[in-house]
Amino acid sequence: QVQLVESGGGLVQAGGSLRLSCAASGRSSSMYTSGWFRQAPGKEREFVAAIWWNAGSTYYADSVKGRFTISRDNAKNTVYLQMNSLKPEDTAVYYCAARGSGGLYVTENSYNYWGQGTQVTVSS
Repeated sequence: QVQLVESGGGLVQAGGSLRLSCAASGRSSSMYTSGWFRQAPGKEREFVAAIWWNAGSTYYADSVKGRFTISRDNAKNTVYLQMNSLKPEDTAVYYCAARGSGGLYVTENSYNYWGQGTQVTVSS
């Protein structure tokens, strides 16, 4: 099993920045791809970004491309989501996810492990 714990959420003004962290523990050696998803009030959870640990490849949703950056620290088993130029529409609970094999995937059911989520609120 892999346990994921997100941190770094909070309240920020539009145009500001936040960095989310996702620390993995347990059998993190079985984690090959990590992703970030988000769920705004009244909406379905949506894909934000993914990173394939071994390849270093990344993929982003169009809505965040150029503003968000996903990265990982292998030694710390931690994935980050640097969010710049935040907009009110970025307000959501952000979830970290991981899967036990490689590749870049955008669907929820492609991921085996999930964190509890961290709230990001962007004020206008």
